Amino acid sequence: MSNDRDEEKRRRVYAYERMLERLNELMRSSEPQGLKEALDGVKKRAVELGELTREEAENISDFVRRDIQDAAQYVASSDKDYRTWLQMDLQLIENWIWDRFTSVADQTKVELLQFQEAANMPEEYHTGEIAGPGSLSCLNCGKEIHFSQTGHIPPCPSCHHSRFIRTARKAPDS
Repeated sequence: MSNDRDEEKRRRVYAYERMLERLNELMRSSEPQGLKEALDGVKKRAVELGELTREEAENISDFVRRDIQDAAQYVASSDKDYRTWLQMDLQLIENWIWDRFTSVADQTKVELLQFQEAANMPEEYHTGEIAGPGSLSCLNCGKEIHFSQTGHIPPCPSCHHSRFIRTARKAPDS
């Protein structure tokens, strides 16, 4: 039973990464389109190929959208880059996912600037959802959890609560 659950988690993480890869390819190779339209296309493709059910594709595309918008919002509203948002060295991140993630997030930054008021509210992350590389902070106790790669969000290791927000590395004092 536990093996089935672990396999399902791995399948969903792979689907997140594959969706991000397809999104990057689509946004680089076709006429300019918004994140929503591009995500709709890759979501449909995953269902057509039988990789995901419609509901799974919807959920995973929501996770991809949330992570991309969060990164683009951070970069658009600061003088920092994606490494700061991810709160880790690039060496910890697989190059292929880094390239795809930042490419899509760069394109999404323009969209976010057009919808600044909606993007100012940090989006919540919840236990059981999938998140891309970076750090999350527990909304209950402030404990940070770090992801060096895409994965499922666990309960807070300190207080076991399930609500988080994305956090960015504080720049060292110079």
